[in-house]
Amino acid sequence: MFFVTGTDTDSGKTLVSSALLTAVNRLGAIASADSAVSILASNTLSTLGVKPIASGCAQTSEGLRNADALQLMTSSSLKLAYSTINPFTFEPAIAPHIAAAQVGVSLAPEAIIESLDLAAFAQADFCLIEGAGGWRLPLGEGRYLSEVVQKLELPVLLVVGMKLGCLNHALLTQEAILADGLKIAGWVANSVDPNMSMFAENLASLKEMMSAPFLGCVPFLDAPSAENAADYLNTSPLFQSAEANA
Repeated sequence: MFFVTGTDTDSGKTLVSSALLTAVNRLGAIASADSAVSILASNTLSTLGVKPIASGCAQTSEGLRNADALQLMTSSSLKLAYSTINPFTFEPAIAPHIAAAQVGVSLAPEAIIESLDLAAFAQADFCLIEGAGGWRLPLGEGRYLSEVVQKLELPVLLVVGMKLGCLNHALLTQEAILADGLKIAGWVANSVDPNMSMFAENLASLKEMMSAPFLGCVPFLDAPSAENAADYLNTSPLFQSAEANA
C-alpha cells in the first residue's frame, strides 16, 4: 500500500495514480519469474485506488461524486463501493478543511483513519491512497493529512508537476516527507506545462537530486488518460521494494 502525494494541487496525482494502477494491471497479465515481478504468485493482480478526501464534488442522483475518485475506481480491478473509496466528499472546490468546517465535519487524522476500510484495501495486491493538494494539506486545528500517512507508516510516491519552480517544490516536499520519518518509494515527473523551458535540463537536475527511484516521466498529453500515461511508467522498483521488505 502506497500514499500518493504531489508537489502541489495540480501536479497530476490522479492521472499518475490511475496510470500506475493501469501499468500494474498490465503487469499482472504478464506476470513471470522475472526478479522484478517474482513477488507475484498468479497471472492476475488486483489493484485499488482510494481517494479519502475530495472537494469539488458534483451532485448526482447517488450523492456527491468526485471525478478523481471515479477515475481511480475505473482504473482499479478491485471494485468497492464509492463510499469506501471516497468517504469524505465536499461540493465546493475549495480547501477541504474549509469545506469541512462549512458542513460541520471533522477532518481530524483519527477520523480519516477510522473511515478507511483497511481490511478491504488489504485485499488488493497493489493499493494506492491518493492525497489531496500537496504533502502538508491542512485538516484544521493545526492538524495535517501527512499525520495520517505517518500513523499508517505508508511509503510515499511523489508526483512532481513539471513547470517553472518544480525543483524547489520537489526538494522541499522530499525534505518534509523524509523529516516526517517516512520513505519515498518512488517519484514520477509529470509534464503540466507544455511550454516549460529547459525541460530536459530540469528533469536531469531532479534525477540527480531526488533520493528515491525514478518511475518515469509522463509527457504533456493532448488526450491524457490512464492508458496513455501508463506507457511511460515503470512499476518494477515498487515490487522490488515490496519484495525486499517481505
